[in-house]
Amino acid sequence: RSAKDGTCVPGVVTATFTGKAALVLNRKGTPARTIHSLIYSVIESTEEEVAAAAEQVQEAETAARKLTGFDRTAAEAGIEAMRQALSAMKHPRFALNPQSDAADAKLIVLDEVSMVGEEMARDLMSFGKPILVLGDPGQLPPIKGEGAFTRDAPDVMLTEIHRQAAESAIIRLATMARMGEPIGFGTYDSFVAKLRKGDITPDQALRGGQLICGLNATRLQLNNAMRAAAGFGGTYLPTGAAEKIICLKNQNDLGLINGMFLTLEGIVDEGSLYFSAIVHDEDGRRVGPLDRDGRPGRLRVYKGHFEDHVANDPKRHDRDWKDKRLLTEATFGWAITAHKAQGSQWENVIVWDDGMGRTDLDRRRWLYTAITRAERGLVLLA
Repeated sequence: RSAKDGTCVPGVVTATFTGKAALVLNRKGTPARTIHSLIYSVIESTEEEVAAAAEQVQEAETAARKLTGFDRTAAEAGIEAMRQALSAMKHPRFALNPQSDAADAKLIVLDEVSMVGEEMARDLMSFGKPILVLGDPGQLPPIKGEGAFTRDAPDVMLTEIHRQAAESAIIRLATMARMGEPIGFGTYDSFVAKLRKGDITPDQALRGGQLICGLNATRLQLNNAMRAAAGFGGTYLPTGAAEKIICLKNQNDLGLINGMFLTLEGIVDEGSLYFSAIVHDEDGRRVGPLDRDGRPGRLRVYKGHFEDHVANDPKRHDRDWKDKRLLTEATFGWAITAHKAQGSQWENVIVWDDGMGRTDLDRRRWLYTAITRAERGLVLLA
């Protein structure tokens, strides 16, 4: 940015992995977008294409039933691959956009690069532009694979902790997590402690800040417990403005960002697939399709992610793929995973240590990422 007038430097494009991180940068005055929106175009299969693929699967299943032995086994393996391809067709896909703003950039600045995998890194570098990558190698990598940019030695690595930060108990615990050192139970300062899970109740957790865990199964259980403690356990649907709701899908035309917290009011159950509500974003701005008067109207919100808290149906989202495209997707945000928390920070955080991490390195990154979401207060529960 220009030091004189705060305007964006011509030719410099800034992008982040998560929409929430881009939102934070924009709030602080740096124009930013997600990497996906910068270099990709979204491709969605048509209903006809999905129907044709489903018919091919059915035909293959019928033919396979007439086979025996190895031929039957080989056919079933092929059918499973067809089913997976069919399922993938029901989700948006991303294709590299050669006419994106990255093609005309003089410099591409990337934040959160620990989450950028091999394929995305190759796509970014295909534009042949200088790229300045910023990130923390101690944070969580992509869902699949490792961070492509954090694997190599950086040109500059910040290692010295400033004196004021060194006095922070949060920084001390984060450093211990990053180094794989054991964090003992006890109080580290007036606002930071490690306790046993049985030491606090859901009622106390409600006052403790944002709850962060590792596993989706844990998230569902904690959301149910927190809602019950808050007096909202009578229904699986959100009840009103006091509920913590987090957005799960970008809707750029409405200003909705994956990871953004929402306030829902005037909730009306509209049937089996969705409910409608008056929705405000984190800044208190009402969002929704414009009505006749040019004001944001009610949003239609998909029920499935809320139903997941009370009834496990692994085929639900695959079955509802067509209707979901037209609906806002959100879920309870009393507890969220560390992956969903990336790009965000809260004044106070409770970290529910559920043993996340396939390896020691995975665990270090998960715990470090979760701890560093806290700005002032931190309770680590194990």
